[in-house]
Amino acid sequence: MSTLTGQQIADAALDGWTYLLGALQTRIRTPNFAAGLALVNAIGAEAERRDHHPDLDLRYTHVDVRLWSHDARGVTDRDVRLARAISALAAEAGLSPAHTGVSRLELALDSPDFAAVLPFWRAVLAVEHLAGPGFGDELRDPAGALPTVWFQESGRDEPRQRWHPDVWVDPVEVQPRLEAALAAGGTLVSDEAAPHFWVLADSDGNRVCLCTWQGRD
Repeated sequence: MSTLTGQQIADAALDGWTYLLGALQTRIRTPNFAAGLALVNAIGAEAERRDHHPDLDLRYTHVDVRLWSHDARGVTDRDVRLARAISALAAEAGLSPAHTGVSRLELALDSPDFAAVLPFWRAVLAVEHLAGPGFGDELRDPAGALPTVWFQESGRDEPRQRWHPDVWVDPVEVQPRLEAALAAGGTLVSDEAAPHFWVLADSDGNRVCLCTWQGRD
């Protein structure tokens, strides 16, 4: 089964869902823990019926849902269909999926020879190495508990930054986060790659990228 591009996912118009780091994601806010548990049970029954299972994170005030096809290593039509079914289950319970405030953290390591250091980080984090089209060189936790680690080639000139976080958000989330970061004393280092990513820095010069799916297909 072929994977969908970011634009194809956007064209599917899944209200309340966003595409972050190769998966569909939403947050369904609940009035209490019992309501969240009931929703999780309903999603679980639907997932069993379809033999396609999302990652679910149940909290006191919300349920986070993350969907991707593990065998295809990306989002497919069956994820879109299950997302629509989950939205319907939420609506039946008087709840609504939303992507506001939803993000994914990726750690990027700038290295002049990342092939030499990648095995070390794979070993110490006990994660899997994904390579090939659509991945570049990434380390991913099969259990989904740790952030993805991405390796970026850099020069050797000092001083240089080695680690920086990539924060993946829905495109509509970029501007409010950017404005909040600038108001908090940050600076916009570069928007040359926008809407692919924006580079910001804190007052000490530590950098972070705000990333979206746009401009990547």
